[in-house]
Amino acid sequence: MRHIFLGILLLTGSLFATADLKPFKVEKKYFLTYDKNTTCLVRHLQVSKAPEWVAKIKVRNGKIVYFSSPKSMFEFYFRPGKWYEVGVKSERDFSEIVVTDYGTRKPINAETAYYVYGSSVTSPGGDDLVPFATKEAADAFSKSHNGHRVMPFDKVSDALIRLINGRI
Repeated sequence: MRHIFLGILLLTGSLFATADLKPFKVEKKYFLTYDKNTTCLVRHLQVSKAPEWVAKIKVRNGKIVYFSSPKSMFEFYFRPGKWYEVGVKSERDFSEIVVTDYGTRKPINAETAYYVYGSSVTSPGGDDLVPFATKEAADAFSKSHNGHRVMPFDKVSDALIRLINGRI
């Protein structure tokens, strides 16, 4: 009886081991939790007045910094020492970077987003980079709003942010 039970157990185990089981993808949820008094670190504007542009950086020391637009977020990202009170020495101190997808108005991972440069749409801080979760959405927006270029996070440079700000 024990041999039959072990045989069934081994047979069942080998059936499940050969089954085509695929892991399912769990997408991480991002949140932007701010109130009417939350202000942009760089421009000192209330972020709630233009929720379609809000961005944030969560720092490993526990601080959360909000921005009125991706441009302001990148200003901080490239020169965090300018705001010494936050306690950031380099981008390695950032644990999460979030922007608002301009099309869906949902918070997304800034480091996997695509940004439209040179469009006819402006943020509360003027010319800006318009973020999207997918390249296709960014390309479509760029075509319909006279965008000059679509780029991923790692192609956005400090020089580009200074150019957009008129500081070159």
